[in-house]
Amino acid sequence: MAEMNIDLGGLAGRPTTSQADPFQSALYGAGPGLIRSGLGAYSEKFLGSSSDFMQSNITQYLSNPQYYFQVNNQYVRNKLKVVLFPFLHRGHWTRITEPVGGRLSYKPPVQDINAPDLYIPLMAFATYIVVAGYALGVLGRFTPVALTIQFTKGLLGWFMQVILIKALLYSLGSGESPLLDIVAYAGYGFAGTSLAMLVRIFWSYSYYFVLPWFCICTGVFLVKTMKRVLQGVSRTYERHPSRNHYFLLFLVAAQFPMLFWLGNIKGGG
Repeated sequence: MAEMNIDLGGLAGRPTTSQADPFQSALYGAGPGLIRSGLGAYSEKFLGSSSDFMQSNITQYLSNPQYYFQVNNQYVRNKLKVVLFPFLHRGHWTRITEPVGGRLSYKPPVQDINAPDLYIPLMAFATYIVVAGYALGVLGRFTPVALTIQFTKGLLGWFMQVILIKALLYSLGSGESPLLDIVAYAGYGFAGTSLAMLVRIFWSYSYYFVLPWFCICTGVFLVKTMKRVLQGVSRTYERHPSRNHYFLLFLVAAQFPMLFWLGNIKGGG
């Protein structure tokens, strides 16, 4: 047996993998390091780009909710004047910017009267529900069901206003406004509606003069605001001025059926 092994050149004692592919051995030694470093770089790049994408889209469509509640008493008074009496607003309608982190950012509502906020829309909506409940009580129609119906109607009207403004911006080539901006703009109409409903409780016939006025004022406020948004974002706004004017006039006209519908109080039986 020893002689046979000698005759075979000692091949019987050698491992059978001694003639493996040199490329395979090279990959075997370097593969794990390359794979780990490659996957690490790829995952870092992928996660980084995904984080940037999510951050940019969240900022674009939702923005920072805390931004919309940076208000004070002076801002609330002045903003209500602009919403309810936009014809008396002598200042500009452009939002004020400031450099933050190497890029321009809008100043909060407390520092800019033209910035959208959610404090006034939410308080106006709450006032709308309270006035509706009081009116139902005066009319002798107050029930939990009736108040729930009015609450649902208010939410539905707010949602419809958001859809209307969003569709208008898309049709005019600017659909990139933050969602919370649009929610804020759509909710300002509750301020005039609540006042008109309150007036109706004491002077019923004056309601049909007061509410149309607030419909016009709300429409003018939205038109001034939408023109600012469109001129600041859309490049196609000035290409079709007549079409843009028709869309903006439609936004004003839509406030009449919308606010009259919201201001109509019915009992639940």
